[in-house]
Amino acid sequence: MSELDTRRPDPRAVIVTAGAAGIGRSIAAAFAQAGDRVHICDIDEAALTAATAELTAAGGTVSGQVCDVSDEEAVRAFVADAAQRLGGIDVVVNNAGIAGPTCLVEEMALADWQRVLDVNLTGHFLVTRESIRHLKRSESGSLVFISSLGGRHGYPRRAPYAVVKRGILALVETLAMELGEHGIRVNAIAPGLVDGERIQQVMAGRAQAAGVGVEEVTAQALALQSLKYMVDPADIGALAYFLSSPAARSISGQTIGIDGASRSIA
Repeated sequence: MSELDTRRPDPRAVIVTAGAAGIGRSIAAAFAQAGDRVHICDIDEAALTAATAELTAAGGTVSGQVCDVSDEEAVRAFVADAAQRLGGIDVVVNNAGIAGPTCLVEEMALADWQRVLDVNLTGHFLVTRESIRHLKRSESGSLVFISSLGGRHGYPRRAPYAVVKRGILALVETLAMELGEHGIRVNAIAPGLVDGERIQQVMAGRAQAAGVGVEEVTAQALALQSLKYMVDPADIGALAYFLSSPAARSISGQTIGIDGASRSIA
């Protein structure tokens, strides 16, 4: 049996969607700090400029451009530009997503439902579709999708979010079957409660809907976990890097939870 190759690979060409803040920024930082060349996109131009400058100043090779992943032409331009800048594409991290509405299905507007599907699921499809031909030319092709614990359980008052996050799991399993013959690995990461601005907004929405305080709903959520703290975004970056590394060369079609051993997200 051959020994597992855990050596750091040569610098790879990596794209990360919604890479200017939060989980995406931590993922971009993990690859950049390891010496990979990273191209990120985001809809927030100011945040994008700040993130690329800060990551570059820290010693990384990071570039970026504005892109709404639900816009087919914008995605085509983003992926084409990334391939040109980086000399190809080895790793794609589909991270872009929005929280969507916090309400019962019977109260939900179609436009709010549709926007979550457009960004969180169709956006992943578009970026992946445009990247596949580049990944096929790579010797270390890897796709990593950010799903959620909300894709594994029902998620009251967050139906479109739960639907797209579960849809990502099916997309990952299908792509792993389609792309395995080309040596491309495809995996999902399913975070639970991740520390940061987004979870604060989600908790505020839950609290408002339930008519209780934010502290109460946060305590209720953590009570469902074995580890009584929220996930550090840097840990998700480290996991994304691992899944794209030689150490994970035989892992594909999997969903890896990073949720403090949570029993539910409700």
